[in-house]
Amino acid sequence: MSAVLGLDIGGSRTRGRVCADGRVVAEASGPSASLTAAGPDQAREVLGGLLAELGRPAVVAAVAGAAGCDTAAGRDRMRELLAPLLPGARVEVVHDTRLVLAAAGLDAGIVLIAGTGSVAWGRSPAGAEARAGGWGHLLGDEGSGYWVAREAIRRALAEHDRGAEPGPLARRLLAATGATDPLDLTAAFHADRSPERWAALSHDVLAADPTLVTATAAALAGLATTVSARLDLRGPVVLAGGMLLSEPPLEAALRAALPRSEALRASDEPVAGAVHLAQQLARG
Repeated sequence: MSAVLGLDIGGSRTRGRVCADGRVVAEASGPSASLTAAGPDQAREVLGGLLAELGRPAVVAAVAGAAGCDTAAGRDRMRELLAPLLPGARVEVVHDTRLVLAAAGLDAGIVLIAGTGSVAWGRSPAGAEARAGGWGHLLGDEGSGYWVAREAIRRALAEHDRGAEPGPLARRLLAATGATDPLDLTAAFHADRSPERWAALSHDVLAADPTLVTATAAALAGLATTVSARLDLRGPVVLAGGMLLSEPPLEAALRAALPRSEALRASDEPVAGAVHLAQQLARG
């Protein structure tokens, strides 16, 4: 019985799954082992603990999709850390967005993720890869949950500058933050710039302003279109991310903004995509 290991190493947690003969034989989860979030020493400790929880499996192949492994050098560092923990196994590290594509049963296509952050990543049938966005909340993340909240605050402040009374969007922001005046939003925003804190407001502000839904869909479509143009790849576009998949009006607007591409949801979770890639690696 030849076993394989799939690892989904995200920014907040790590999941592992061992499969043999098409069956799941062990699963475990733990803190993030991302090199950007945890650092090499902590990442090694987390991965060692996870493998112990999985029963220290003797696998023939392992694929890890790792957040932050955007370059070949980053993937090499993760592989060098992981390979000694899996003696005898073929080990490959990929960008974590590739797991989403594999979880949709695709070898080529575009992945569009919108949660706290955002990114588009694609792979052509020839194996060429390209990405757009995903540069963090200070430099990009267009159409993300954080971006939505920041854009809502900008709109509320612009409304205040025009001398208008707070509209539905500003009132929703004031209620959500406990502020009494739109100008107080500035102080609140700069006092706590945590992306997660502001992204949590995305549902409320999207519900308050349909034009913000349209703008968010356009921003996300722009990321997917950029990747599409670079790879000369029409699609399909696999939609993922907590905010996007929990906001039906946004998903509908995004689908409308991608008329040339088939948009679909992944049929399984990312760790299943890692297992699928590990099975391919085992077959050589």
